Amino acid sequence: MVTSTHVDLQHAREVAATVTDPELPVVTLADLGVLRSVELSETGTVVVSITPTYSGCPAMHEMRTELHDTLTRAGFHAEVRTVLDPPWSTDWISDEGRRKLAEYGIAPPGTAPARPTGPVPLALGAPRPAVPCPQCGSRDTEELSQFSSTACKALRRCLSCREPFEHIKEI
Repeated sequence: MVTSTHVDLQHAREVAATVTDPELPVVTLADLGVLRSVELSETGTVVVSITPTYSGCPAMHEMRTELHDTLTRAGFHAEVRTVLDPPWSTDWISDEGRRKLAEYGIAPPGTAPARPTGPVPLALGAPRPAVPCPQCGSRDTEELSQFSSTACKALRRCLSCREPFEHIKEI
């Protein structure tokens, strides 16, 4: 037997999963792994938990507002919470999200580095592995700037097709 609470919660999850990222509108917050959970409180409020891609992400206000407004328009009483632990990782981006980013011309991240507990050590090692061009697939690319339109992206250029592209950094 399916209860109305179960049906409402499933519908709330489906609605929340449609909200796109304000900086990368080709992917949803669910695709990015930013949408952590959608739960129903004892009072019937839909409680959505999201995790920022990094602690200073300027898009958090927009994400919270859009989630709240989208759920409200769908008939839900909603509350959006920010969850910082565990911190977001690019490993949380779904395969579908990675595909959408590449089709949009943004190189998706590789595997995130292991996270040490405690202070983060500064690594002065070999250069990072080559990032393939989302236009032609060549691995002959170079980083033009460590920062692009947002702090979580780098600006790169393909040396084969000469096209510039953004790359989401591994976090």
